[in-house]
Amino acid sequence: MKIENCENAIEWDGFVTNHEEANFLQSWDFYEFHKSRGEEIVRRIVRDKNGDIIGAYAGEVEHAKRGRHMAIAGGPILDWSNHQLVKAVFEDMKEQGKKLNCVFVRVRPQCERNEKNFSIFRENGLKKAPMYLSVEYAGVLNLNETEEEILAGMRQRLRRALRKAAKNDIKVEKSTNPKDIKTFYKIQLETAKRHDFYAFSEDFLEKQFKAFAKNDEAVLYTAKKDGEILAQNFMIFYGNEASYHYGVSSELGTKLSGAPVLHMEAMRDARKRGIKRYNFWGIVGENETKHRFYGVSVFKRGFGVSELKYLPAHDLILKPFPYYLKTWLIETLRRKIRHV
Repeated sequence: MKIENCENAIEWDGFVTNHEEANFLQSWDFYEFHKSRGEEIVRRIVRDKNGDIIGAYAGEVEHAKRGRHMAIAGGPILDWSNHQLVKAVFEDMKEQGKKLNCVFVRVRPQCERNEKNFSIFRENGLKKAPMYLSVEYAGVLNLNETEEEILAGMRQRLRRALRKAAKNDIKVEKSTNPKDIKTFYKIQLETAKRHDFYAFSEDFLEKQFKAFAKNDEAVLYTAKKDGEILAQNFMIFYGNEASYHYGVSSELGTKLSGAPVLHMEAMRDARKRGIKRYNFWGIVGENETKHRFYGVSVFKRGFGVSELKYLPAHDLILKPFPYYLKTWLIETLRRKIRHV
C-alpha cells in the first residue's frame, strides 16, 4: 500500500461516490470551501500495488482554544473489514496530525453505531470523544420508494400540511446563484432567534454554497406565497445522498406550511439525479421532549424517516498532557452545560 496526497478532484470524487455510505462531508468541494476560508486541509488516498485507490480521508485543521486539532467528518472511506488498511490509515492520520502540530485528530466515520465498529476504533488506539463532530443521529428516507409510498408513510398531520400548501398556491423557486444566500442569511437570523440556535455568518454560508453550486451540487429552494418568502432550504446533492443541509422559515411560512413543499420538490429532483437516499440530518430521541431540537425532530420524523445512528466521534490523542488538561475538561463541561 502507498498513502499519498490527492491532487485530482475527478479521481477523488470518483472513489468517494462509489461508496454507498459516503456523503458531501468527504467530497472534494467541501474541502475547497474550507480552503476558501483560509483553513489548512488534508486529502489523503491509499493505493494498492496496482495503483488503484482503496481508501481515502479528508480533514481540516481547527484552531480551537480547547486544542488545535484535525477534524475528519464522514471519513475515512474504506473497507472496514480490511484490518491492515484500517491500521495504515489511522497511522497516517496520526502522522499528518503531528506534522500539523495538532493536539488530537477527531474522527466521525460513516459507520453505524454498533459494538463491532466500536471495537475497531478501540483496537486502533482511539477513544470516544467528549464532544460530537457533525451529526451522529440522523433521519433518512429511502428514495427507492415512490412519492406515493412516501406520502403513505407520512404522519397524517404532515399530509394535511401539504394539502394546505397546495390550496394556498405556494410556489417553489430554485437557484444556484451564491448571491441569493443573502436573503437566506437574513431569514436565518430570524429563525435562530425564534428557535435558539447558532446562526452562521453570511460569508460562511455564501462560500459554502458557492463551492458546491459551481458543480451543480447545491440548490437553494424557496417557497413563496404572493411573492413573499415563506421558507428556504439549502440542499446538497452528492453521490448517493441528498442532504437537507440548512433550512429557514418565516413566521408566516410556519403557518402556511412552506417547508414540507420544499422537501417534496427536492426529493423529486434527487430521484431525477439517480440519488437513492434523502438525509434530513439531526434528530433527537422521541422521548427527549425538553431538547431544543425536539420540535424540529418531530417535523422530520413526520416524513416517516428511518433512524440512522453513526458511530460517535473518536479521538486519536497526539499530545496527552494538553488533551486531558484542557480539551477533555473544557469539552466535558461544555457538553453538560449544553445538554448534548
